Amino acid sequence: MAELQTTYSDTIAVGYPGMIANGETSNRISRTVETSGGIAFGKAVYRGSGDHGVTSTVGTLATFMGWTVATSAQGYIAGQDADEYQQYDTATIITSGAVFITVTGSVADGAAITVGTGAGVADGYGATAADATHIATGWIADQTVTDGLCRIVKR
Repeated sequence: MAELQTTYSDTIAVGYPGMIANGETSNRISRTVETSGGIAFGKAVYRGSGDHGVTSTVGTLATFMGWTVATSAQGYIAGQDADEYQQYDTATIITSGAVFITVTGSVADGAAITVGTGAGVADGYGATAADATHIATGWIADQTVTDGLCRIVKR
């Protein structure tokens, strides 16, 4: 029988964006994706314009809903990215618990996670203090990371 894999890495990946980080209690909801380009896993989402809708367009703290959860249950269609929800898909969103996201800049364990808006949108997700261009999300970093995958929690 042919061998499919004969070498293995010594380093195991910690996780990936949108992956549920552990088994602690969490809350998950579902919403219909309104964004025409889809929404990648591990991204901040906001209340959409339609009933039960969600969008990746940066909103306000009042419209922030949570983070998209990765799934392998998406049917793959040629020409579409496998690691995102397409428009009109039902997305799973985590509103509390522990999930991995990709942060920009240095984030210390226990730091409040913010989302860049307007002039701060280039900051992405990180530990920049909440201000006119950064929305406080209510989530905190659960590890120290610089520019990369970070486990965040809301308990």
